[in-house]
Amino acid sequence: MQLYRLALVAVTATAIAGGVAANEDVINMQSDPSNWAMQLGNYQGHRYSQLDQIDTGNVGDLQVKWTFSTGVLRGHEGGPIVVGDTMYIHTPVPNIVYALDLNDNGRIIWSYEPRQDPSVIPVMCCDTVNRGVAVADGKVFLAQADNTVVALDAKTGEPIWSVKNGDHARGETLTAAPVVVRDKVFIGISGGEFGVRGSLTAYNTNDGSRVWRAYSTGPDSEALIDPNKTMMMGKPIGEADLGVSTWNGDEWKIGGGTTWGWYTYDPDLDLIYYGTGNPGTWNPAQRALNGERVDNKWSMSIFARDPDTGLAKWVYQKTPFDEWDYDGINENILADIEIGGQMRKVLVNFDRNGFGYTLDRETGELLVAEKFDPTVNWASHVDMATGRPVVLDQYSTFVQGEDVNTEGVCPAALGSKDQQPASFSPDTGLFYVPTNHICMDYEPFAVSYSSGQPYIGATLSMFPAPNSHGGMGNFIAWDAAKGEIVWSKPEPFAVWSGALTTAGGVAFYGTLEGYVVGVDMEDGEELYRFKTPSGIIGNINTYEHNGQQYIGVLSGVGGWAGIGLAAGLTGDSEGLGAVGAHKALGDYTRLGGVLTVFGLPN
Repeated sequence: MQLYRLALVAVTATAIAGGVAANEDVINMQSDPSNWAMQLGNYQGHRYSQLDQIDTGNVGDLQVKWTFSTGVLRGHEGGPIVVGDTMYIHTPVPNIVYALDLNDNGRIIWSYEPRQDPSVIPVMCCDTVNRGVAVADGKVFLAQADNTVVALDAKTGEPIWSVKNGDHARGETLTAAPVVVRDKVFIGISGGEFGVRGSLTAYNTNDGSRVWRAYSTGPDSEALIDPNKTMMMGKPIGEADLGVSTWNGDEWKIGGGTTWGWYTYDPDLDLIYYGTGNPGTWNPAQRALNGERVDNKWSMSIFARDPDTGLAKWVYQKTPFDEWDYDGINENILADIEIGGQMRKVLVNFDRNGFGYTLDRETGELLVAEKFDPTVNWASHVDMATGRPVVLDQYSTFVQGEDVNTEGVCPAALGSKDQQPASFSPDTGLFYVPTNHICMDYEPFAVSYSSGQPYIGATLSMFPAPNSHGGMGNFIAWDAAKGEIVWSKPEPFAVWSGALTTAGGVAFYGTLEGYVVGVDMEDGEELYRFKTPSGIIGNINTYEHNGQQYIGVLSGVGGWAGIGLAAGLTGDSEGLGAVGAHKALGDYTRLGGVLTVFGLPN
């Protein structure tokens, strides 16, 4: 614990000296454990807190201290941000932001509710979610569904500047939480199911002017790749414009690779990391080249980029020529762990495709790639020499140059883990991962592109994985050095909330039925369970105020897993297949939008 605190202080000192490595305000806020200053806890994405007042001995005594209704239904992803005496929370569309006074049990200091064109709602693929705000330099940054990026005055809620990042008439929307590095705020884009071309954009935090944009597909000049300098699997890419040549004709222009997940940052290496999503369309035959598989670069990839220029230092593609919608946007957690007797600066990614990846975050070298769900069957393993998955023909949806109906593919398109972020504890050296345990039948079909219209090209049916006894979720502890599950705790439904670990030895997560669960980080023993008013797809956070530690979470069922309840869908194949898998969820919870704050008895 002391070593972790010393390391954090050292990072802070490095960042502040000369102001080169990070935003000083962000570093200062996240280095104070009383705050929860970023959606992922810190730049490295640990979702870990040094607070230890709540521990394995007393977590069972937690009680509700106060609650706050957001006034909005549908899925509440992301979580509260706490800086000093103020908590900032957000809602799904209409994307209200509240500043709450922690000295007065959540009294509203100010609220901001943007006016948005209601026609944006139908082009939001998997519920009207938003993953939260960023706070830095006296501003609150919000990415609205209608593609407006706005900077609000943190004290008053008044808009300082706003800029358009896309056009919902083309299927582009915003759902991801922004991240601030130095004088830039980073924004992705959603809409891979509408033929949107993915990108990451850097805006100046002072005035909203655009600094750079890196596309996920297309020529190197637009993807900000230097094939002679950008590394892939330990050597320069070498060949130019793979973002064009690895696509069928002009499919790269509507090629997906959207960037609606999470962004992490290493202040020492000065690199920002993020993932790109599925290629459009879901029908692989339309993306094949001369009837053959082709990588569809740079969809389904992890990028490491220079935050000032956007230039890619390295890239690693996890699922080339994706045939199953294994959207590659999940968070990239940065940690220092021992592998083979040597301390390594690593990036750990739990992909939708069911593999847990450990890479050297400086070079992109692949160190470990193993299944974190034993039911994964679409590939036998990852070839460590090439970094490519070895696909099993039985579960391919593209055979002999044609799309085919395929049954029993594990995981489903929901993935062994979706966007719900995992946590890393420096105390145990383990990663704590909310996972799904669902399989699918996949039926591709030909689809034509029309701007602003769905460009999916597949029908899915989802169901619990075999031998899961009806359970569709697991909360696991993962050893990223060995690529092994240390322990696993099953849940009836997919675990769709972000995890939290603490110095008190307790890991927290939420369930789709609405339970906040606390477990012993050493063995997964359940220590606490409390049911909130609605299902939890938000991320559990913790903070300290007036000397007392609190746990906070937004509950409000929805997201892709809960889209049936959120949007009133009932058909098994509706909600891109998710409705059938979670048909029983309505027996346990209903829509809501509530912040619940827990603490120990006074």
